[in-house]
Amino acid sequence: TVLDLPSEGSIIWVFLTMLGLAVVAVLFGATISIFAQSELQVVQLIPFTIIPQIFFSGLIPLDLIPYGLGNIGYFTPIFYGASAIKEVLVYGNGWSSIWPYWLGLFLYGAALFLLNMLALNKYRGHQKRHG
Repeated sequence: TVLDLPSEGSIIWVFLTMLGLAVVAVLFGATISIFAQSELQVVQLIPFTIIPQIFFSGLIPLDLIPYGLGNIGYFTPIFYGASAIKEVLVYGNGWSSIWPYWLGLFLYGAALFLLNMLALNKYRGHQKRHG
């Protein structure tokens, strides 16, 4: 709307999807920071965890990525968010088309949340025993 770009679908679905992506991004960052031993390790992990997601988000069609490496996109949260946004903005689709992507994003977020909880519980239990 601000840039006067054509949009086929409801902007509400885009905002809600972006909100879901933001939550998963925070959970992803928390996961990295929980398992990193120092700030330097966090910075070193960024090129290996965050930047490759751009290539597997669908920016480049996944079927054009050689050697079947495009299938890695299904293991990245940005693929689900970007696909849902594309369905809304480009094709004008609504809930009936984006719910599988929302489900993927939700499951990814739930898995990260559980992983973070387990890691923090293990860390806190370790701190209590040695603290």
